[in-house]
Amino acid sequence: MNSDVVVIGGGLGGLAAAITLAAAGRAVTLVEQLERVGGKLNLVEVDGFSFDTGPSLLTMPWVLRELFATAGTSLEAELTIEPVDPLCRYVWSDGTVFDMTPQLPQLAAEIARLEPADVAGFSRFLGYTAQIYDAVAEPFLARPFRGLRDMFNQRMLRDSLRIDPLRTVDQSLRAFFRSPRLRQVFGRYATYNGSSPFRAPATFNLIGYVELTQGGWHVRGGMYQIARALERTARRLGVSMLTSTAVSTILEHDGAVTGVRLADDRTIAAGQVVANVDPRIVAERLRGTPRRRPAGELSYSGFVLMLGVRGVDPLLRHHTIFFSDDYRREFDAIVTRGVPADDPTVYVCAPSASDPTVAPPGHSNLFILVNAPHTGQYPHWPATAARYRDLVLDRLERNGLPGLRQRIVVERMLTPNDLEQRYAAPGGAIYGLASNNPFAAFLRPPQRAPDVRGLYFAGGGTHPGGGIPLVLLSGRAAAQQLLADAGRAR
Repeated sequence: MNSDVVVIGGGLGGLAAAITLAAAGRAVTLVEQLERVGGKLNLVEVDGFSFDTGPSLLTMPWVLRELFATAGTSLEAELTIEPVDPLCRYVWSDGTVFDMTPQLPQLAAEIARLEPADVAGFSRFLGYTAQIYDAVAEPFLARPFRGLRDMFNQRMLRDSLRIDPLRTVDQSLRAFFRSPRLRQVFGRYATYNGSSPFRAPATFNLIGYVELTQGGWHVRGGMYQIARALERTARRLGVSMLTSTAVSTILEHDGAVTGVRLADDRTIAAGQVVANVDPRIVAERLRGTPRRRPAGELSYSGFVLMLGVRGVDPLLRHHTIFFSDDYRREFDAIVTRGVPADDPTVYVCAPSASDPTVAPPGHSNLFILVNAPHTGQYPHWPATAARYRDLVLDRLERNGLPGLRQRIVVERMLTPNDLEQRYAAPGGAIYGLASNNPFAAFLRPPQRAPDVRGLYFAGGGTHPGGGIPLVLLSGRAAAQQLLADAGRAR
């Protein structure tokens, strides 16, 4: 077989790269080892319940809008997205409830209930985070990343202090919020990329700004509809897709990529390859001669329960967080000591609260996620998963969901080991690399391999990071870099 470009991996980054390249006229073959595309954004369907197994919130919808426009269609033609409000409900063990809403007057009232003085602090916080976003969005999010040299361009040096990289998220929040609970709420945004608010640079406060100013969205029919829409779009552009097909080797000759060998020993000749695979996996398993793995601290993983339950819990919103009583101790356990937290924060996504199509009438589908150490730190998940499942359910029943166990009619579990094996994610790390130091964002593997021509990277393991919009941006940027290099070579 022959193709201009082979894309390895049909996750969102791979789909974005394939669409961008096909729209530019390149012949693209996408190879996915699983039975369907989507990567970690995937789907479990059982007895009328539909569970999204990965991302549960869409932010920065303009990224999808631009990608569909590149392909000659529109977001509105391909998907129905609906704003989520409140963005999240937060619950503490004493029964305190806080609703994060993008409606700023209502949000100010919610903040005042916890600490009246923090209303003014929140106003200052929005101005501060707007400056970070303005400094970061164009040079960091919108362009391909070529490595450390991109740290030293004139604009990044000029704006280095505006992005507040030398304080941690938690340290910066103390300058705006007296309430420890509000610091916990706004510190949670560091977890969106698998990091600790007590170690991640304050730059990541921009995530809260993005969510509050651009909104959070649900996709009607479930988040997996994004993958389906991107697959339709790619096929319409002529992308050839091979699913249930694994790549065993990236072929190279004289310092350049020449194609890929599949697990069944077939080969696809191609001048360029985009690997929507963690760069560690590429280095260790897919290069003909194993290479040194890229440096960087893995993000934590996740312990997941998918529950189909009878009834609708009045406490739950689309997104609900049941906070631990000691956030610092929780992250010390997960990140520093590498053990499961004994008092974990528990995230519950109940999409049936706003989308009745994803569960049978009178029932709820609950996607429950607890941050957990990756398998490199904690290899004991097969032996301890059942016990941890009971700990998580105990927490939920004690803190607002009484009788939950008795109402379960469908149950599925995913441990970090499962995530590692199914998605070829080192350690089961959900977000690829963590950002627990000031320069971590710039130490991710670049999107063009430095030691072989024609190899590019996309996905959460490279620039700019994990999460739906950033992974889509990574795929687009990898394709743009490929096209630019090809244009210069002519």
